[in-house]
Amino acid sequence: MIIFGLILLLIGFVTGVPIVWTIGVIVLLVGLALWLLGSLGHAVGGRHHYY
Repeated sequence: MIIFGLILLLIGFVTGVPIVWTIGVIVLLVGLALWLLGSLGHAVGGRHHYY
């Protein structure tokens, strides 16, 4: 999700489409929050770890 958010941010910045930029920021923040929770040892989405 973090990489997808960065890609959307880049596309939104290059094309000048503000909705893509906004979606990219939201996806990036959600991805960072999930990564942070997972790295702290909390179960994310009912899973304790991913393979």
